[in-house]
Amino acid sequence: MSSMKDSIRIDARADERPASDSYYGTAILLLRAMLVALSVALAGCATPERPQDSAPPVQISERTWQQVDSDIANASSAATESAWDYARVALDHWISLVQMRTEADFIPWFGSSWTQQWLAIKMAWYKLDAEEGTDPTVKQLAAYLREQYHERVLAPVAKEIDPDVIREQATNYYVQILSNQLQEIQRRYGVASDQFDRRLKDISAIALAPDPAHSASLYQLVHADPIARLPAYEALIAQIREDAGGTGPSEARISPVAQQASEKLAARLITSGGVGAAAAVVGGMPGVMISLFAAGFGVMEHEKDRPKLEALLRKNLNPVLDDMWRDLMEDPATGVMAAVYYLSKQIEENLAKTVTQPLEFEPARPGIPRSDTQFIQDKNKTTMKR
Repeated sequence: MSSMKDSIRIDARADERPASDSYYGTAILLLRAMLVALSVALAGCATPERPQDSAPPVQISERTWQQVDSDIANASSAATESAWDYARVALDHWISLVQMRTEADFIPWFGSSWTQQWLAIKMAWYKLDAEEGTDPTVKQLAAYLREQYHERVLAPVAKEIDPDVIREQATNYYVQILSNQLQEIQRRYGVASDQFDRRLKDISAIALAPDPAHSASLYQLVHADPIARLPAYEALIAQIREDAGGTGPSEARISPVAQQASEKLAARLITSGGVGAAAAVVGGMPGVMISLFAAGFGVMEHEKDRPKLEALLRKNLNPVLDDMWRDLMEDPATGVMAAVYYLSKQIEENLAKTVTQPLEFEPARPGIPRSDTQFIQDKNKTTMKR
């Protein structure tokens, strides 16, 4: 009985231990756990982080790269054909406006009685100003007619559509189509963007010596926004414009018009202007200007012959207009396609060094020949004549 009481007393004493002892033990355990966690964390910070494993770049075989290069060359050729179609439509619109302006302004101006008198006066001045033994009448009259044609026809038409603008628009069109095709080629062969870009950077698109800034890769060409701000492209367009020397009838073509006008004016002056006017045209004299103004032409007689004069001028100007269109459309160095021809030839000849077996590209288009002359000959075989 007493032992049972002693046991109860012991248990009671145990239950009567201060609560602070229990809390103290729990705190010690928590502190130890925190120290361990802190040590682990510090150890982790001290250990350098292992780089994440990145997938190695996909290796593209040389044969695949040759196929890529072949497709780029064919894409350039197809883009050239599309740009040519665009330029032809735009230039056809331009020449139609030139023809209408010629009919509405230049021909009536040339056929008027006042103009014929003025041309006669200029011819007399040319004669008087000429050195002995020379006759610059036709050449100077041709220059004057070219100047008037530009002022009355070409300059007003250029406000609506300009061959220089057509050239730049056709080039932008070529670059835009080629850029779209390059993206398709990259997807077709599954080439990574960085690898494909490096390939494009190795392909020359513009190389104008000696300034390095006047050179550009295919990558720079298709990523320039806008292309007009690319220094190499600016230099290319400036060079083409300088070589072209402006739009207008060539001296060779306008000279027959001037020759015929000169002969008719001389004959008219001799028959209707009397001795003084005839002497002014044939040999010149000190009072030539007074003689010409006094002579006149006879307005009634002139108006009677005017339809024939204008019909003859119209007939002579038709070859001039044909030549202007042909030069602008087909001249590979100065025409509206000159920049496109340069870019495509530069790109395709650069790629020809790596392409061993060309692959068909849809839509398949004939490539740019290595010779500019051959290019024009081939183009004439497949292009609809005006």
